[in-house]
Amino acid sequence: MSSSFPTAHSGLPALSHPLTPYGWDDAWATAFAPYAAQGLLPGRVVRVDRGRCDVITPSGTLRADTAFVVPRDPMRIICTGDWVAVDPDGDPRFVRTLLPRRTAFVRSTSSQRSEGQVLATNIDHIVICVSLAVELDLGRLERFLALALSSSGGDALLGGSEGGREQPAAVVVLTKADLVPDAATLAHLTEDIAAVALGAQVIAVSSHTGEGVDVFTALVSSGTSVLLGISGAGKSTLANTLLGDEVMAVKAARDVDGKGRHTTTTRNLLVLPNGGVLIDTPGLRGVGLWDAETGVEQVFSEIEALAGECRFHDCAHAGEPGCAVVAAVEDGSLSVRRLDSYRKLLRENQRIVAKTDARVRTELTREWKRRGAEGRAAMEAKRGRVR
Repeated sequence: MSSSFPTAHSGLPALSHPLTPYGWDDAWATAFAPYAAQGLLPGRVVRVDRGRCDVITPSGTLRADTAFVVPRDPMRIICTGDWVAVDPDGDPRFVRTLLPRRTAFVRSTSSQRSEGQVLATNIDHIVICVSLAVELDLGRLERFLALALSSSGGDALLGGSEGGREQPAAVVVLTKADLVPDAATLAHLTEDIAAVALGAQVIAVSSHTGEGVDVFTALVSSGTSVLLGISGAGKSTLANTLLGDEVMAVKAARDVDGKGRHTTTTRNLLVLPNGGVLIDTPGLRGVGLWDAETGVEQVFSEIEALAGECRFHDCAHAGEPGCAVVAAVEDGSLSVRRLDSYRKLLRENQRIVAKTDARVRTELTREWKRRGAEGRAAMEAKRGRVR
């Protein structure tokens, strides 16, 4: 065990606690009190790798075994950002339990079993990195935002009954701004992103020139922030800029598509020199929705508002009379791309939820049958067979 921290009692006030730079506060001290009475140490998970994790404690960093935490539930697997209770005397040392998560960012896996994967926990800012070196993929950004805006209380992920705390703030960082040819083009791109990223702060940055770095540094100087994006989006370069050192390995992205190799292979929690904590993550090839209806509604709030003006409350926006959404598409105030993206994400989220919710499955089946019957009736009418 390293000795980078002096031994300290977990009951110390947050301001004098050695874990304060890692996000420890009075609320965590209160949550940990029952475990302190058992002689356990508090710690925050700074890295996870194959059933083992690095945990920062008041006595230093230790390599711990996760065997005592229930392994069969994917939502209970120890994740970077978790606060835990650690057995200080075990050999190997063990993580005894997880403290209830305040927040969590969860995506669905590619598994057919409809499992969620927790990517980061106890986060205050979800930072979506988008590279300006390649053509913008607005649909992917909307997907990331839907998940980010659905990320909330993690207590439910650990079987808690108190509910979650405040939803993490979503931030879109446009990286590699120095590769945009002129200020007018950069302003235009930023406006396009802001029109899609409703409710999220949008910042253009360049790790090369320093543009926007001061604004972003101030934003993440308190709480815990997680960097998300595809490989090559500039996450690790941005992390190094904030840290003021080449801590994270970086490789060049391909010119043809802007993608890079997965130089970051684990999720690492890092303390920033100006305050705050940063979780850097590997590039994400896929971002499946996971119970993201709330996020989809927020990302597409203008469509939700239009839907409230439709003649029928259950309007599918597919040609029904009096549909305000279709009318907005026809008059040009709503783009077809935007509506298609909205429909796609809603359908995907319904399929995910239906795998674990019998009521939703029943509703979907009833809707499919209704639409099938309507389609058959329309075909019969077209063929002149309706009496």
